Amino acid sequence: MKLGERNTSGILRTLKPENDLIDFCSNDYLGFARSATLKQRIAKEIASYPHSLNGSTGSRLLSGNLSYAEELEKNIAGFHQAEAGLLFNSGYDANIGLFSSLPQKGDTIIHDELIHASIIDGARLSHANRYTFRHNDLESLEGKLKQAKGNCYVVIESVYSMDGDTPPIKQILEMTERYSASLIVDEAHAVGLSPAGSIAEMGLQRRVFARIVTFGKALGCHGAIVLGSSGLREYLINFARSFIYTTATSFHQLASVKMAYELLAVAGNEIATLHQNIVYFKENIASNSRFSLLPSNSAIQCIVLNSNDNSRQAAAALQSAGLDVRAILSPTVATGAERIRICMHTFNTLDELTLLTSTINSITYAR
Repeated sequence: MKLGERNTSGILRTLKPENDLIDFCSNDYLGFARSATLKQRIAKEIASYPHSLNGSTGSRLLSGNLSYAEELEKNIAGFHQAEAGLLFNSGYDANIGLFSSLPQKGDTIIHDELIHASIIDGARLSHANRYTFRHNDLESLEGKLKQAKGNCYVVIESVYSMDGDTPPIKQILEMTERYSASLIVDEAHAVGLSPAGSIAEMGLQRRVFARIVTFGKALGCHGAIVLGSSGLREYLINFARSFIYTTATSFHQLASVKMAYELLAVAGNEIATLHQNIVYFKENIASNSRFSLLPSNSAIQCIVLNSNDNSRQAAAALQSAGLDVRAILSPTVATGAERIRICMHTFNTLDELTLLTSTINSITYAR
């Protein structure tokens, strides 16, 4: 019944295989996922541990822990200027583990209305009071803080995955501190725009309670880490079910992440190129009453087209021109906010960016 309804509405989700279109779709902002250098470094690292296993054999609390993993956690925490960190198998696992275990019944979670689904899912499992504030709206946030009970956790993303914008982080932090609340920041889409993410770049790492960093975006790998205090790390080891009751990350995945961080540490030129491509894209999108380019200085650039049909038509036109751009439809985004989501990368050439912008500027459709 529900599948039939989605199919009739034209919003049935389906899997699509890889293609040979020009990538303006993936989260591989720095090109690490396709990097031959990274692949070679990973192979060399694995070869230097000839007795490493293909799989981890169990959870980290049983047979799956490695001194290599613990050393990697320390190194990543140091890179992001955090006291400690705990690895999770994915960003989804990290958010589920953190938000389902940390807040208790009687506590309060306040999150931006556009927060990632994994954070919402984790918060629901916590049984804490949960409030939503209007996107990046300080007045709305303060209204919810006045209603908070128990320990209060405010949750934002430093770059929002479907809008690409950045919240007023300093003002939000100052407000949470005034109300004795703790700020948690998901940095999934910020790492790569700057090496260590927005919080470290702004010098706020000692004031933010926890950060979530994922490895499947700019780092081109897989997995995630929750950064915070040593006490938070110990708490999650004991109470985060998505950490406790899952098979640990394989050595290959750990080595991949370690080598990706080594590349990230020297990726100044790649990061500069990414920012240049973002600026070029924005400067060459014509001012146009037919669509709205959302304000964003990140690698995520979104053009709102107001309906599923318009978004599908725009994506089809871009794909016909050889460009891999996807439509983001409701219910993934709100009705009326349907869009095409465009991701900039360090490997996109000037010719590719010109083709992208000229094709977008020529798109017509019925409003």
